[in-house]
Amino acid sequence: MANNSELFICLIVLSSIVFLYIVNRSVLNTEIVQNPPEEISWIIHGIRNILGYATIFLPGYLVLRYVQKTNYINKSGRGIIGATIRTCFGEEDSLPVTTSSKTSPQERTLLQDGLLLLFYFFGLQLSYLLWGVLQEKVMTQAYESSNSDIGYFKDSQFLVFVNRILAFLVSACILLCKRQPRHKCPLYKYVFCSFSNIMSSWCQYEALKYVSFPHQVLAKASKTIPVMIMGKFMSKTKYEYYEYVTAVILSVGMLLFMIDTGNDRSNSTVTTFAGVILLCSYIVFDSFTANWQGSLFKTYEMKPIQMMCFVNFFSSIFTAVSLLQQGGFIDSLSFMIKFPSFTLDIVILSLCSTCGQLFIYNTVSTFGPLVFVIISTIRQGFSVLLSCIIYHHYVSLIGAIGLILVFLSIFLRIYCSYRLKSQKELLQSSSILKNQTKL
Repeated sequence: MANNSELFICLIVLSSIVFLYIVNRSVLNTEIVQNPPEEISWIIHGIRNILGYATIFLPGYLVLRYVQKTNYINKSGRGIIGATIRTCFGEEDSLPVTTSSKTSPQERTLLQDGLLLLFYFFGLQLSYLLWGVLQEKVMTQAYESSNSDIGYFKDSQFLVFVNRILAFLVSACILLCKRQPRHKCPLYKYVFCSFSNIMSSWCQYEALKYVSFPHQVLAKASKTIPVMIMGKFMSKTKYEYYEYVTAVILSVGMLLFMIDTGNDRSNSTVTTFAGVILLCSYIVFDSFTANWQGSLFKTYEMKPIQMMCFVNFFSSIFTAVSLLQQGGFIDSLSFMIKFPSFTLDIVILSLCSTCGQLFIYNTVSTFGPLVFVIISTIRQGFSVLLSCIIYHHYVSLIGAIGLILVFLSIFLRIYCSYRLKSQKELLQSSSILKNQTKL
């Protein structure tokens, strides 16, 4: 029975992949995809990428439905296919048990804590400030070859692939070298946040063709609002009054900056509209990623490095398949050969992105999310300042006031959160003390 099921699963996978590949090739050969109009090129590229991802997503979905309908997990064989299906779709009780070593956390002195915090602070600042500068350079600046030819790099998806494959390799090496707790989460559940993570990164890179980097950074800072909305609907999260107040201040600051600051990427209303849509899409996808990952952490209690590894694993597969179907690898490699300085830039860009992710995970696990948010907010301010200095972006007085309001709202949110937490701890400790006195 298991052999027949495995044969049918293979048939589902192969037939759906072949069908989608034929559909994709037919779409890619159409005139509008080959030579898209400039004003809607980002839409065509986005649809083209999603069709490539569907080559992996749809077969996986069909197999999942078949496995759930036939209860295949409980009657699967011991072969490679059965083991793969159990790992991808099986819940905790059907996954292989691995032993995990429990080590007691080593006590650190105040000086050691201070030095470690300084190391993480400067590591995060250096990684992401350099990443921001290179991101803007790669997507907006011209490259010159040895023959004095000028070229602009256009394929945002290739940059996403390079970032993700390096992050996957580094995190996989860490997992192999350092024993981790038992992994309980079915692998298919990483696919959803992997897809949203790819799309948010693609929208982020693509938006730089239409809006300036300071606009992008401010849009990223304002993602608090959609995260709250997403959390309200997805997780039924309750928020404090100060969170709504700071969200309104942030929105006003963002509006002042976006309206009164000139967008030097824009040469028409159409391109400005495209940039706004891409930034909004980035915020929505990124908000979904954060909430979905938070839900997985809460349910399966995996380590951040495990999350980093598996999310980047699926992201690498999605982008690689899409690039292979579009011929993106050939075009990008040709550009790398013709413009060697571009190769150096994307290698450093990917290294900065990977190091930044590692610093984020270590900062959150060692000092908590509050410290990371403060460091991240400072970094965003430095990023805008650095971009304006290097690439000569113009910021007006009203735009500067909007910028101050945005970061003020974030720091106010951090302060209120810290004060509320301190008051709750104080009330809790005083109530415990009263109970002990009564006894």
